[in-house]
Amino acid sequence: MRTSTDGWTTCALGHRHWGRAGAAGLLLHRPGSAGTEVLLHLRVGWSHHGGTWGTPGGALLADEAAADGALREAGEELGLRRSDVVLGTASVDDHGGWSYTTVLAVPAGRLEAADLVLNEESTDVGWFALDALPVLHPGLAGSLPTLLPLLAA
Repeated sequence: MRTSTDGWTTCALGHRHWGRAGAAGLLLHRPGSAGTEVLLHLRVGWSHHGGTWGTPGGALLADEAAADGALREAGEELGLRRSDVVLGTASVDDHGGWSYTTVLAVPAGRLEAADLVLNEESTDVGWFALDALPVLHPGLAGSLPTLLPLLAA
């Protein structure tokens, strides 16, 4: 079902983005045997930057808070519920007239990739150590220098 905020827009930097009201995603992280791990999903081939790994996320609804949008999208794409996570800080990648908010969170309990239910926008999901990340969505890759210190905090 499409909403009034679904669609392409161009930011002040001249980039084309999905989500007329901006977008948000959920970056789940946890301690792993080799350090911090993050939960990423593989974007289906037909999507923007399909075939790359990123946070579950997408276009915000009109007047929707970024954390609510990130949780809604994570629910749609991975079957996560609000009770599955504990929200942390957020980081905004502002492009002028359009922004992507990454909401950090930790699992509220045991959360394994095999337990998640993917929708048609995801082809795989997994936990990845920060030193062994797969091919990332360009937006996430560009935000990593800002996100890594937040993951360490």
